[in-house]
Amino acid sequence: MYIFLWIVAIVLIVYAMVKFLKYRPLTPFMPYKYNFGKRRVTFRKVLDLLEKTNAKMIVETGTSRAGLKGAKGDGAATIVFGKWAKENGAFMHSVDISEDSVKGSQAEVDAQELNNHVTVHLSDSLLFLKNFKEKVDFLYLDSYDYSKDLEVQRLSQEHHLKEFMAIENQLHENTIVLIDDCRLPNGGKGKTVIAYMLKNDWKILIEAYQVLLVRKEFKF
Repeated sequence: MYIFLWIVAIVLIVYAMVKFLKYRPLTPFMPYKYNFGKRRVTFRKVLDLLEKTNAKMIVETGTSRAGLKGAKGDGAATIVFGKWAKENGAFMHSVDISEDSVKGSQAEVDAQELNNHVTVHLSDSLLFLKNFKEKVDFLYLDSYDYSKDLEVQRLSQEHHLKEFMAIENQLHENTIVLIDDCRLPNGGKGKTVIAYMLKNDWKILIEAYQVLLVRKEFKF
């Protein structure tokens, strides 16, 4: 009987340890209750680089429609980097073509009191980026939902390349670029734009579920 109880206890301890090791919080920056899963490594690196480069302008395509409830699912980047902007005197623009997504994201921006440092725009991202006149310190590409459909995959990849090219002239030698959903079938969202960037003086810092890129002459 005692042996059985010991075995059960050991199994429960191992299970708890596995659960703990798989949990991916961004503490102390974000509360422990939010699990950022496969994006934690790249998010942590970006937060470090934002501080080192004294970033002031953040641009995101594809807003966080579920707010912090989507931390593990879609990363809740609007809120994560919006919070960083608030704490560091920076500003973030997030753009999405979906009215529902914008409403969802705006609700969380309101709840987190980020309005003085985050603006969520309802617009086609290509039009928004083409008309954006300020220099961008951090560009986060996460628009055009991916799927198993090969045509949707192609269109999503092409769209992300078009987004990058639309804002390319506003990027500088220390701009940070993060592309989401790259470990999906057929290369994910970043396949085409990453290939373009690597041919144009950019390099990969982290290649994971998200891909983090900087200029070859990046100083930090």
